[in-house]
This record gives sequence, structure tokens and C-alpha cells, in this order.
Amino acid sequence: MAEYYVYIMSNKSRMLYTGVTNNLERRVYEHKMKLIPGFTSRYRLNKLVFFESTDDVKVAIEREKEIKGWVRRKKTALINSLNPEWKDLSEEWYDKPVILSETKNLGDG
Repeated sequence: MAEYYVYIMSNKSRMLYTGVTNNLERRVYEHKMKLIPGFTSRYRLNKLVFFESTDDVKVAIEREKEIKGWVRRKKTALINSLNPEWKDLSEEWYDKPVILSETKNLGDG
């Protein structure tokens, strides 16, 4: 059975982006490596700070729309309830060379 994910990406400034995908690891990698032009690459949203899953694509899309409609305070409360330190939940997913090249590509420093 397929799995669908609603997720929130953030950056050092705690800017937020909410998305939905059927492959969270691939999609987070795309955000981290700036493979898709747009909001997340422009603002370097490269930290996965929240995600939840469902086996129903319609539920995932509705949940994404719901979260996107929330005020920022409500979104941050959701993140804080499960990830109060705003850690990158994907930091252990990729090989060290990918993370090193990602940091270099982001121009941090």
C-alpha cells in the first residue's frame, strides 16, 4: 500500500514551507539540493522539521491544505509539539558526502 506524507521544511530563519509527497526521502533530498526551482530553493528551506503519513492520498492533500491555511503561530505550535528543538528530522538519512556537498552548495558561512 502506498504511503503519503505531509511535511514542513524550514531554514535558519524558521521560514516555513508545507508540502505533500509520496516519497518523503526523495522530496526532502530535492529540497536540500535545490533541484526544483522555487520558494524552497530561493529561501534555502533545507531542514525537515515535521512530517506525518497516511495511506490515503486525499487525506494527505486535505491535511496539506489545512496546515497551509493556518496562521504561523498554529504551524509553529504543531512543530513544537513533536520537534521542540526544530532538529532536521532527515539529517541521518543521507551519506555524509551528500550533507557536506549540500552545505557547500547552500553558501552557508
